[in-house]
Amino acid sequence: MPEPRRRSGSVLLNTLLLVLGLGVLLLGWGLVTRFTASTTAPGRADEASPQAVPSVIQVEVRNGSGISGLAARTLTFLRNEGFDVVQVGDYSRRDIEHSVVYDRVGNHEAAVSVARALGIPESRVVQEVREDFYLDASVIIGLDYQELRPFQ
Repeated sequence: MPEPRRRSGSVLLNTLLLVLGLGVLLLGWGLVTRFTASTTAPGRADEASPQAVPSVIQVEVRNGSGISGLAARTLTFLRNEGFDVVQVGDYSRRDIEHSVVYDRVGNHEAAVSVARALGIPESRVVQEVREDFYLDASVIIGLDYQELRPFQ
């Protein structure tokens, strides 16, 4: 009679060992694929590349013309163009002649894409990196606002 018990215990032990072995293989496969797979997800910009344009460009808009409502109108335009406008308000001066885009993170292409959307010449994209700003570009609307796309 002891023979059947030994067999059922042996089958149970073998099944348990097989399941544990498969679990170890699965964990090993996960480790291998994690360290050999690319760290950049498809369709996303590589964050290490300063020239890559991020999928969402964060922008602030400041009114430097002294004419009421220009920053709000620019906000609506840029959001419709797919930009993330995170701040809007008046600039410290109200006599800025020409609209300008400031590159705040060292990504010139992101700032240029904002300028193109607004119709600001690339020659008026200025690099002024500010580590205390958590955005990609700053737009200052000047007295030339009528030449910009949101106001045509």
